[in-house]
Amino acid sequence: MSLKIRNLAIIAHVDHGKTTLVDQLLQAGGTYRENQAVTERAMDSMDLEREKGITIKAKNTAVHWEGYTINIVDTPGHADFGAEVERVMKMVDGVLLVVDAFGGPQAQTRFVLRKAMEEGLKPIVVINKIDRPLAEPLKVHDQVLELFLDLDASDDQFNAPFVYGSARDGYFMNHPDDERKDCIPLLQKIVDFIPEPKADPAAPFFMLVSNIEWDEYVGRVAIGKVLGGDVKKGDTIWLLRKDGTKQQSKVMKTFTYSGLATTDSEGCGAGGIVGIAAGIESIDIGETLSASPDMEPLPFVAIDPPTVQMQFSINDGPLAGREGKHVTSRAIRDRLMRELKTNISIQVEDTDQSGIFNVSARGAMQIAVLVEQMRRERFEVCVSRPMVIYRRNEAGKLLEPYETLYIEAPGDYTQGILKILINRKGLMEHMDTEPSGRTFVQAVIPTRGLIGFETELVNLTSGHGIMSHLFKEYAEHAGEITNRTTGTLVSMDAGTATPYSLQTLEDRGTLFVAPGDAVYAGMLVGENPRIGDLPVNPVKEKHLDNMRSSGKDKTSKLTPPIRFSLERAIEYIDADELVEATPKNIRLRKRVLDANARKRATKSTT
Repeated sequence: MSLKIRNLAIIAHVDHGKTTLVDQLLQAGGTYRENQAVTERAMDSMDLEREKGITIKAKNTAVHWEGYTINIVDTPGHADFGAEVERVMKMVDGVLLVVDAFGGPQAQTRFVLRKAMEEGLKPIVVINKIDRPLAEPLKVHDQVLELFLDLDASDDQFNAPFVYGSARDGYFMNHPDDERKDCIPLLQKIVDFIPEPKADPAAPFFMLVSNIEWDEYVGRVAIGKVLGGDVKKGDTIWLLRKDGTKQQSKVMKTFTYSGLATTDSEGCGAGGIVGIAAGIESIDIGETLSASPDMEPLPFVAIDPPTVQMQFSINDGPLAGREGKHVTSRAIRDRLMRELKTNISIQVEDTDQSGIFNVSARGAMQIAVLVEQMRRERFEVCVSRPMVIYRRNEAGKLLEPYETLYIEAPGDYTQGILKILINRKGLMEHMDTEPSGRTFVQAVIPTRGLIGFETELVNLTSGHGIMSHLFKEYAEHAGEITNRTTGTLVSMDAGTATPYSLQTLEDRGTLFVAPGDAVYAGMLVGENPRIGDLPVNPVKEKHLDNMRSSGKDKTSKLTPPIRFSLERAIEYIDADELVEATPKNIRLRKRVLDANARKRATKSTT
């Protein structure tokens, strides 16, 4: 029996156009009526995704074309969200590999494609953005084949079909010189080359849970590909847990994903992707649902371990509770534990200190996204600088995580980039300069050296440098890395920042606050060009006498302060500092707010 179903994931490096490509496939499949406005980047449904221009959460949709149901999973391209990619590999039978016709395959392309190759998935290569200036689609074609060789692709995978086009403009062709018309060549390739699901309609129902969603009416919804039989409302099913325990339940609802909507369905047969609500609050990703308790649990894709850890704690500053609704350690802990249910790549641990939790993840950006989500849910939380997770080998030697770093920048900045690498204990492995003048650098660097690297690269190259990285291995500790070559201006008083004080402080450094901002003792109000903390008073008022009037200083101009994004703030702070994240503000502060207590703590550690 032939299944007219195709399940595929779209994988690519960040900003290579895969989410826009999904928009075009939805349009070609009739998701939008003729008179309906097309939603740009419709699959990026989270506010954060639209603001950052990246995909964070893997999402499901389906295109119906020529009697076929093409289930599509749009996956993240940023390395920190790699686990979102890894877990959906069990749901699909092929991948669309989207590659920029100018940039070619990059780090995240290699990482995700390796996962797909290991699962034996068949790729279709989409060379996108061929309308870009300096695009070289045939050269990128050869680069992709070289990448397939590097990843030990099978003969079938190596002979993957290619299409060329522009997702933005809505056309794809079998060859770059063909007529630029529509998306039909790509849809035809999907139907012809992506294999039908390996599923047995005659077998009893079973499914691996590859994703979890939340429905306000029925609670947790388990999403996966039906590998055997079918499932519908009212069926009795069993949850087979990883630890060997089993739980019986009834299917309350089933959901299918079509176009831009998640809709109630009558059920789902073998090979389809379905959401199942069975009233089991503890159901988790990687567990098996089946019609029989006697079935063996299905194996789940291995997830790379976290390499970075940050501390979350309650906001104990003087301004705590003014903006947020959830400010207690219990509320923060419950929220972190809830995150664990849908995000398998992070870990949360209680510490021996009350109100402080260790959160481990694949990268600082992944944790920053979690903090940003919590801010928008009206949490107040303090977070520490990222710390790498160390290990020891059998001989007792200290090991730390290393990454392979890929940098692309104009050739004029090569010397500066190499200097940054040396300062951060990076070791260059390969460098190549294109005829266009752009330089590509490949290096190995400790994960510690990557913290704050992107900001330094952007500043050095005036925004023209881009980077990506992949976890490589645990190796011997590289030695001391200087995090910051500047000090800070630390407020020694509380109140409202005044223009009079800030004018004086401008001569001492770069300011982080503006007149009228609330400040408190121990808060960082600026950067000191010299290493070390400089106590300052940003709230001092000008004392007036009968010779001077209060209006004289109103005409003086202050340089606009630096306003940190959450990611930049987390990278900037030092080990003895915290970022205070509230719904309306991001503040930088010392861990210990009292100056005398800080001095005593410093003396006790020296």
